[in-house]
Order: sequence, then structure tokens, then C-alpha cells
Amino acid sequence: MSTEQDNLTPEQSQASTETQPPANVSEGSLDGRIDERVDQLADEEPMVMPGMNWFVLRVASNKEGYVRDTLLRKIEIEGLKHLVNRILVPTEKKKTVRGGKQKITESKLYPGYVFVEMRLEDDGRIPQDVFFLIKETTGVGDFVGTTGRPAPLAMNEVEKMLLDSRRPEELPEIRLVFQKGEAVVIKEGPFEGYEGTVDELLPEKGLVRVLVTIFGRQAPIELEEWQIAKADEV
Repeated sequence: MSTEQDNLTPEQSQASTETQPPANVSEGSLDGRIDERVDQLADEEPMVMPGMNWFVLRVASNKEGYVRDTLLRKIEIEGLKHLVNRILVPTEKKKTVRGGKQKITESKLYPGYVFVEMRLEDDGRIPQDVFFLIKETTGVGDFVGTTGRPAPLAMNEVEKMLLDSRRPEELPEIRLVFQKGEAVVIKEGPFEGYEGTVDELLPEKGLVRVLVTIFGRQAPIELEEWQIAKADEV
């Protein structure tokens, strides 16, 4: 008996075949980026459940969370957890400071993609029940790979993705884009237009200490990151 996977048109087949993985999970971008945090995964759920692999599912923009939640709910209802395990949308949290107030933002690390851990048939195809459940979900596109035969992620890609997916116990420090000794120009505040040099980064406060020459003498001024710009970019 033929299935939808077998009856796809040549155009659909070509579109699926040409689907590319997200840039952040390409082999080149992942090599050498796995650090000692990998050891932290050892005591938790295995990176890949026995008999399963991780796959990348292309979805509509801004539908990543919806697709994940919908698929998890449908899989639970249909009793398919033995075929599909985890479904993840890796995100990153950042802290910024403006006007003395901290703001937490969360952004997707792989926009337009959802990661699915599932079991394939012996011939490499998606089980029919799982195939239709996924394809009938609003916002779903194609798996990365050829039609009906998604391409599994390499182990180093799985490690990187799972590390990205971990929710940190504490939010990371504010990331400042400036470097000590860098020439900057103050663009906001009472010293607007003054040039200076970065003396120290204060990520815990979200501030940058800048040395500015005032009346012939250098004076340290603490400024928020948005108040200054790199001199070579002004």
C-alpha cells in the first residue's frame, strides 16, 4: 500500500531534498565548539535514546513553540511516545540594562527549526502514523533530508544542540560588546560628543567605564553600553 511519502510529486521531492539544515547546526559551525559542559550531560537523560536519532524539522517563522507544544500533545494523545521522544526549540536568555533597569530577553538559537528525537522504520522512513501526525500540524514544513527519509544529526551536532537547550540555573551575565583599551565616542548624556577609551567592563552592572579627557585631565565615567559607540563606527 502506498503512503503519502511514496506519492509526493517530483516538485515536492525536490523541495524536500534541497532543504538545508539551519546554519547554526552545520558541521563547520559546530566543530570545536563543544566544551567541558558536555560532561554535565552524562548524568542526565542520554543524548540519544537507544534506537532513536535526532532530526531537524523546518517550520514556519515564529511557529517553533506552537509546533513543539502541539506535537508533544498529539503524540501523548495518540500513544506514540515509543516512536517520538523529545521535541526541542533551543533558546538563549540574555540580560541587558538600560536606565538602570535590567531586562531579560529570550531568543531562538535556530529560528525556523524544531529538533525531534524519533525512531525510524528499518528502511529509514518515518513511521506512517508519525508522518501524518507531523505533516498535519499547522506550521510544519519538511524534515532536513530526502523525501520521507530525514537526515539524522551527527553526534557533535546533538551535543551542541542539547547544551544550547539547557536552561541555566542562573541567567548569564550581561554581554558587553566593547573591549578594554578600545576607542569610543559618547553619544548620549552630559558628555555627548566626547571621545574616550574603555578602561574597564562592568558586566554585573551592565556598565562600561570610559576614560575621558576633561580640562586636560583624564576622568573615569561609568556609562551604559547604549550610551557609547565604537569610534571607528561613528
